[in-house]
Amino acid sequence: MNRTLEAIALVCTLKPSPSDSSSDVMAKHVLDELGTHGVTGDAVRVVDYDVRPGVQADMGEGDQWPQILERIKAADILVLSTPTWLGHMSSVAQRVLERLDAELSDLDEQQRPRMFSKVAVTAVVGNEDGAHKIIADTFQALNDIGFTIPAQGGTYWNGEAMTPGDYKDLEKVPDAVASTNSTLAANAAHLAQLLSERQYPGSRS
Repeated sequence: MNRTLEAIALVCTLKPSPSDSSSDVMAKHVLDELGTHGVTGDAVRVVDYDVRPGVQADMGEGDQWPQILERIKAADILVLSTPTWLGHMSSVAQRVLERLDAELSDLDEQQRPRMFSKVAVTAVVGNEDGAHKIIADTFQALNDIGFTIPAQGGTYWNGEAMTPGDYKDLEKVPDAVASTNSTLAANAAHLAQLLSERQYPGSRS
């Protein structure tokens, strides 16, 4: 019998709450699609927390990253949602990846990094080029940390370059984006269920 899966979406907008955010809207669209597969979860806007720079799990007094990290550890699926700035992921997304680097040394009883049990997907929005590069960069980093990336695990929306307009202002999600979100969610839920039932082999050393 399949168990209930949980997801967490880390929204890496530069805008603190309650400002409208296209990255937040995209993350919630992905969470809605995951919900159709029985996955529960919600979004965390990272900039609302005091996430200190560094590569340790806890950077000391005042660092609020440990609160977010506990949510990640409790989830089966991580959704990393970021805007495009100057052709790159946001500085908030970069900091999330830097902080997750510490998880390489957090091993389970089989000497596997704990993120081996989790699936990660990426969502990117922006009105400039860069989405494919951002997805490639985040996939590489997340995979290094131990997350498993499902087939077609990246979704994005790019508005027309050098023109006004944001994803959050669209009257309707474009068909291509909706279809991609649907495939991403189905594959992520499928893979997360498989990992929950049969984990990667442990170290033989």
